[in-house]
Amino acid sequence: MSDAIVQCDVTAGIARITLNSPANLNALSDAMLAALAAQLDAVSQQASVRVIVLRGAGKAFCAGHDLKEMQAGRAAPDKGAAYFADLFARCSSLMQMIPALPQPVIAQVHGIATAAGCQLVASCDMAVAAEGTRFGVNGVNIGLFCSTPMVALTRNIPRKMAFEMLTTGQFIDAARAAELGLVNHVVAAGQLDAQTMALAHKVAEKLGPAVRIGKQAFYAQAEMTLADAYAHAGQVMVENMLWRDTDEGISAFLEKRKPDWA
Repeated sequence: MSDAIVQCDVTAGIARITLNSPANLNALSDAMLAALAAQLDAVSQQASVRVIVLRGAGKAFCAGHDLKEMQAGRAAPDKGAAYFADLFARCSSLMQMIPALPQPVIAQVHGIATAAGCQLVASCDMAVAAEGTRFGVNGVNIGLFCSTPMVALTRNIPRKMAFEMLTTGQFIDAARAAELGLVNHVVAAGQLDAQTMALAHKVAEKLGPAVRIGKQAFYAQAEMTLADAYAHAGQVMVENMLWRDTDEGISAFLEKRKPDWA
């Protein structure tokens, strides 16, 4: 693999994207945000890629924004106002991009996932964490309330727990993160890669177009009223049922054989 700040390798329909800036705990610097967005965009256009795994190199998954860069932005005549607005807009765009990608995205988390790093986990479709991983939206400890990470976090875990994390700056461990719904599975550190890839392979084995249309519908219906959600989901199922490969999949199930998908 290259020494690029974001690396990507694709095997058996699974793209593993690695945040590769271990010296600053894979902080979301300007360069990291740009490189990650570009890589996700490139992978999203590859029909052969069915699942994306997002992971971090070194000791941690992601420690959030690059505070040194942020402080340097204060040197501008406006004390950084324009830079900060642009930074948070770019980060928010990246976080919204992930659920909008056609492929499911699995966060493979170890070490720490703090502030915008925790936001990144919350923005992914699924997450697998190593035992001992710590999660926090701890900006309040340095006087900066994690307002943008809050958006993703409150859509993953109960509001009262999110508010407690945001206002106390306290960390939770991987087991508690699983209890709250921030991560799907907690595994032994030595099994993190294998278990994450096992989940990725399980998803990649399914009919790709069905997973893609399903992911899109999943997020769309979540923003609708109950009646509108059922109406939308029903239309999606009609479209899905009319596919040749869905016809084949149902026939194969009834005939107790493997489907011959195109």
